[in-house]
Amino acid sequence: MTSRTSPSHEPTFRESVDIMFKRAVPLAGLSEGLAEKIRVCNSTYTVRFGVRLRGTIHTFTGYRSVHSEHMEPVKGGIRYATNVHQDEVEALAALMTYKCALVEAPFGGSKGGLRIDPDEWEEHELEQITRRFTYELAKRSLISPSQNVPAPDMGTGEREMAWIADQYRRMNTTDINASACVTGKPAHAGGIKGRTEATGRGVQYALREFFRHPEDVATTGLSGDLDGKRIIVQGLGNVGYHAAKFLSEEDGAVIQGIIERDGGIWNADGLDVDDVRRWIGEHRGVAGYPEATHVADGASLLTEECDILIPAALEGVINLGNAHHIKAPLIIEAANGPVTSGANDILRERGVVIIPDMYANAGGVTVSYFEWVKNLSHIRFGRMQRRAEEARQNLIVSELERLDAYLGDHWSMTPHFKQKYLQGSDELELVRSGLDDTMRTAYQAMREVWHGRDDLDDLRTAAYLVAIERIAMSYRAKGL
Repeated sequence: MTSRTSPSHEPTFRESVDIMFKRAVPLAGLSEGLAEKIRVCNSTYTVRFGVRLRGTIHTFTGYRSVHSEHMEPVKGGIRYATNVHQDEVEALAALMTYKCALVEAPFGGSKGGLRIDPDEWEEHELEQITRRFTYELAKRSLISPSQNVPAPDMGTGEREMAWIADQYRRMNTTDINASACVTGKPAHAGGIKGRTEATGRGVQYALREFFRHPEDVATTGLSGDLDGKRIIVQGLGNVGYHAAKFLSEEDGAVIQGIIERDGGIWNADGLDVDDVRRWIGEHRGVAGYPEATHVADGASLLTEECDILIPAALEGVINLGNAHHIKAPLIIEAANGPVTSGANDILRERGVVIIPDMYANAGGVTVSYFEWVKNLSHIRFGRMQRRAEEARQNLIVSELERLDAYLGDHWSMTPHFKQKYLQGSDELELVRSGLDDTMRTAYQAMREVWHGRDDLDDLRTAAYLVAIERIAMSYRAKGL
């Protein structure tokens, strides 16, 4: 069943996505025409625009790809990087289509990129570039609350999303839903609490759900829960940082290794994630961090012994060159495409379980969906019901206090119960609750296919199959 990839050819990210799609699609029983319609990218717009900076005109190249419009608007981030190219953007757009279908976010898939090194420009210059890029996309409806909704990605964040939203609003002064043209905005500018942490939090929730199923955990040779599990994280950016922080602080996992651009650090007793993050901010790398051993060849840490490996930065870091040496029995793809299709085959044959990217890092698009809904409804979550919840809960607490007084020494409430119980759900709690529910439901859909069919044996193929079947149902409803 497993297709071999020639050692002489490492598949590109786009090839990997297509290979994995083609592995799953025959299991869906679709017509050849419908399968091809789902696979292909609908359109890609390439823009080259000039901005006068530092006394001369600089020309920039950007992309916005729309993979599928089986649901609208389409959704997907915008990344700023020097290696952005059309194939990468189209592959990421395809992955967004499947990801949204898997977690039942009502979007098609899109992606964008600008070929630029953000570190080379001052903030005011980057703002000028971003606003011009926004103008070029928005005038072609490639940024729109009802048609195409970007979000942050590699090299972008809240700041850039705020600039995009403001530029769109300037171009569409009568659009009452203008704030919904982009997600990942600052909370004070139409964003939503919990968005910055969302992808890393989703990785945590994905692992929690995996470890709720002893049958699934047993396939890795591990046991128990996340407490004490040894973890190596590749990339301590936004996603890797939050995933490592939450897993160590809330679940008792031990972050033994962290890999960054200037090498890796290792401490068998565990690393303080916040302390490492501060060090990187001050020194622009992990070299010299005093509480760990520095390894110049950071990629070598990918092959160290651990329980869980979390690649959280770039595509293709686990490939034909190192797949045979990976010792982790469980990999969760916090980045997009960190395991190539060739490496995927090798790891499957060796019995390594991979929690795939289209599920594992879907926390970002899930909370982006919540932000989009908030912008369209023009009211923050929790505003209508929070105090009503507190009032109802107060009735219960009052009755318990009456019983407490009546029964005396025979019964009493747990300390701080009243304080905790009387607090109604605010926006952050509701966002986390919705994300947790989404990650649980999506995993259960995957594992039902994983364990319920004899013609597949891995979570990635199961994820693709669930997504493909849902997209096919949408197209059939449209008459295709």
